[in-house]
Amino acid sequence: MNSLVSTHHTLLKERSSAIRRGLMDRINRKSRLIAVKGSRGVGKTNFLLDYYREYHSGEPTCLYVNINNLFIAHDGLFHFAAYFYKLGGKVLLLDQVHKYPEWDKELKACYDAFPDLQIIFTSSSIVRIKSNPYLKEVVDMYNLSGLSFREFLELETGEKFSVYSFEDIIGHHEEIVEDILGKVRPLAFFSNYLEYGYYPIYLEQKSHIDYLLKNVNLTLEFDIPYVRQIELKYLVKLKQLLYIAAIDTNSNVNISKLSSAIGVSRATVLNYLNYMKDARLLTLLYDTDNDDDSGKKPKKLYIHNPNLLNAVCLDEVDPAVLRKSFFLSQLCPVGQIHYTDHADFLVDEKYKVSVCQEGKGRKLESSVIVMEDMIERGKGNVIPLWLAGFTY
Repeated sequence: MNSLVSTHHTLLKERSSAIRRGLMDRINRKSRLIAVKGSRGVGKTNFLLDYYREYHSGEPTCLYVNINNLFIAHDGLFHFAAYFYKLGGKVLLLDQVHKYPEWDKELKACYDAFPDLQIIFTSSSIVRIKSNPYLKEVVDMYNLSGLSFREFLELETGEKFSVYSFEDIIGHHEEIVEDILGKVRPLAFFSNYLEYGYYPIYLEQKSHIDYLLKNVNLTLEFDIPYVRQIELKYLVKLKQLLYIAAIDTNSNVNISKLSSAIGVSRATVLNYLNYMKDARLLTLLYDTDNDDDSGKKPKKLYIHNPNLLNAVCLDEVDPAVLRKSFFLSQLCPVGQIHYTDHADFLVDEKYKVSVCQEGKGRKLESSVIVMEDMIERGKGNVIPLWLAGFTY
């Protein structure tokens, strides 16, 4: 136990500057079992450490533990929690809990046995938690996304900016923009965000491209096979499929063509697409009659965020796809996005949205919400694309 406490304090000392994430305010701190899901690189470990700093700083009754610790492997998760509880422990912050065998059963056992113990745990975005038979009735689940453009601006400028719903942005974007422009010129930071600002690690890494590609490979070679039980000989197929998706400027989904290109069945292609969607490598769009679990093929697919698109495609990034990837990365965490024939996206089954370059949106009908790139201010149904980055 002493070694775990020592590691806890060492990590806190090494984390000299905390990044306060908006998710911190949304968590129900009265819940006894809280899951924080996220893909590699979005800052799950740092989120737990910052949670300690904000709500339990200096309290010995709260402890951060990485589940990979050999002490846990030897003693068992439940027995460790029981020991911590006997010593007066009140809050356990468990990192990467999905890597422990039968983690769900033991977390439920902890929940039942220790009524005064709160457990907050992180897991891969690939892991299903809300449908888990052991946890679905007792766990509160939250998704930790990468940095929004708003959060990136706060880090870069030291200013504080409000969060706005997409509905607020549509109705009041002209006033909102003027308030923001009083503090910062967003377009001066926008291209940097598209290149490297989604992942908090940019503050520490010199080569963000190498870091992102490393994480992509770890996700494809370890996370997905570990959770979905894919044989190692098929990993190259996942990589091929991801690259094909990245360089397709139309973002169309032709299952037969993809099946032929990587040499697997149509059903396997659909499975692979869903695995990479769960891993936050891809965003899949369906029409309003279908959803992720319908078994139907998606209408469109995009690389999950612009940083990944830049890393995978390098010099072959299509500007139109980059703009759409940005919009989806900012809106998917807070809303429902569907495919529509009448625009690029249908947001919350209510707003038809087209994402385009400067000057192109004015040709579209007034019923379509136009998100235009590289404009500082908008008017009427034409809104600056960068403002989509203030939804979380």
